[in-house]
Amino acid sequence: MSAAPSPLAWWQTWWGMAAIALLCAAPLVWPALPPLLDLPGHMVAYKVEIDRGRSLWLQQYYSLHWAPIGNLGVNLLVVPLEKLVGLERAVKLIVLAIPPMIAAGFLWTAREVHGRAPATALFAVPLAYSYPFVFGFLNFTLSMGACFLAFALWLRLGRLARTRLRAALFVPLSVLVWLAHTFGWGTLGVLAFAAEWRRAHEGGARGAEAPAKAALACLPLAVPVLLMLVWRSGDVAGETRGWLAVVPKVNYILYALRDRWAWVDIPAILAVLALVAWGWTSRRFAKAPALAGAAAFLLLLYLLLPQKIFGSSYADMRIMPFALAVALLALKPPAQAARWLALAGLAFIGLRTAAETASFALYDRSWRSELVALDHVPRGARLVSFVGTPCRGEWTMARLDHLPGLAAVRREAFSNDQWSVAGAQLNRVAYAPAGRFGRDPSQIVRLHDCPVNRWPTLDMSLRQFPRGAFDYLWLVNPPAWDKRLTAGMAPVWTNGRSVLFRIVDRTQPVSLSTDILPAERP
Repeated sequence: MSAAPSPLAWWQTWWGMAAIALLCAAPLVWPALPPLLDLPGHMVAYKVEIDRGRSLWLQQYYSLHWAPIGNLGVNLLVVPLEKLVGLERAVKLIVLAIPPMIAAGFLWTAREVHGRAPATALFAVPLAYSYPFVFGFLNFTLSMGACFLAFALWLRLGRLARTRLRAALFVPLSVLVWLAHTFGWGTLGVLAFAAEWRRAHEGGARGAEAPAKAALACLPLAVPVLLMLVWRSGDVAGETRGWLAVVPKVNYILYALRDRWAWVDIPAILAVLALVAWGWTSRRFAKAPALAGAAAFLLLLYLLLPQKIFGSSYADMRIMPFALAVALLALKPPAQAARWLALAGLAFIGLRTAAETASFALYDRSWRSELVALDHVPRGARLVSFVGTPCRGEWTMARLDHLPGLAAVRREAFSNDQWSVAGAQLNRVAYAPAGRFGRDPSQIVRLHDCPVNRWPTLDMSLRQFPRGAFDYLWLVNPPAWDKRLTAGMAPVWTNGRSVLFRIVDRTQPVSLSTDILPAERP
């Protein structure tokens, strides 16, 4: 006679898992806007989607090309929500929901796979604030949250033998996940296929029969393949490059929990890696075969993916934290280690949440200090911005690279920080007089000319930007520059570090024929 199962710990109950997931929203509660690196740039796209039809300024500066692309999650959600609470609050509410979605998806998946959430799943929860999230890959992380919630539902309906209902539900659900971001749909397909292969194997299928049955069961997820064919045609075919970049791939493993303090973030990811290594090499840990197979596939995918796919950068970096999460969710510790691992996991969540909360509050203070400049920018102004960035990457990113984009959001001004990559977003820069100073990465400048990526210096950009095309110059966290290059400009605001100038004299310091093109963003 088998022993009765032990009672659930509080964190293994539905309300306990919900409480842990909701705790993940804490770092985002205080900041007026989530201080994520790329978020202001994305907000320009949302502003153009919503207000371009009634703004002559936005019509002059940006074009809009609606298309069925697998990168529209927040873009679609923000349209109806903006009508209720305004754009900035709508963006905050959507972003606020992403980490709890991811954490809930992790814990629910672990519960469905193991019967109850094992202690190892707790260590996956902080990966809700992975490097892709703090970088501001909003559609991607939203789709990954939707992916894991959908996968948990897929497992539950399969366990309850509700496969017909599941098939009917997942035709539209797969489309919604794909619309959020292609990666979420692809990951959902990997997880579901691995789970169905295991189910078929347990049902007695052998050889090629098991994957064939798995593929058949996953057909409800295949509708987005048709949308992909539409997306990858016409003028939305972005480039793919950066294969087998070994050094960045090693770095991205350590970056999985990168935020502000290396002395906090690196030990945290090393603890995760140590637990994964221990669990996967120890016979004392049980391993869910389906998740183990999916984790191995995602890791292989990470190694093989290029750095840029269809015009979207950091394609490989995005998947690494979620490969680690699946590797953790696959593990179930031995009974004698479960209690102390649970205590350690809860402490790990608490420490990471506290660190993220403090970090985001500091970033929020920095953003507020800079954004006062926008009170002095007239509506519809033509603004060129240069943001000082260290030549060598520092662990603590200033997260100011796309802050000038909020000039378009708040003042309907032109901002030169926008991406203009076919296949990656709906809006494009349409202000031809700006030339190459009309789009990302023209806003990024360095103290010294970097041998890698050929980033321009601030002095170089000040000489070369077309003064006749702009009304204002915003230097954000600038390095020292030759003050003769801002002669003929009137300072209208400063916080002691950043400066906003009104361009009075539009005489060009040097001929544009001497321009050296800055590199495309890596």
